[in-house]
Amino acid sequence: MNLPSTHHAGPRFKLGHIFATPAALEMIADARVSIIDLLIRHIRGDWGDLCESDRQQNELSLDAGLRLLSSYVLPGGQTVWVITEWDRSATTLLLPGDH
Repeated sequence: MNLPSTHHAGPRFKLGHIFATPAALEMIADARVSIIDLLIRHIRGDWGDLCESDRQQNELSLDAGLRLLSSYVLPGGQTVWVITEWDRSATTLLLPGDH
């Protein structure tokens, strides 16, 4: 259901240190998806497969300095989350079950 979102050509925030859970790394590799592509989508404000209220929350969180969440459905139907912490010190790729 990857609805279009209001995303920008350039970065909208800093990612900080980048981490990924082993399960997310395996899932992304199996789907033959680039981690860099997922991070670029996230940093540009393409929040992926989120409901409208979660998209709006991310937009508010950009200015308020709160945590940011993107959710991407990979080929094969598996979901991977990308979460940037409130202080922009770290961004983690993980599966919903890893949280």
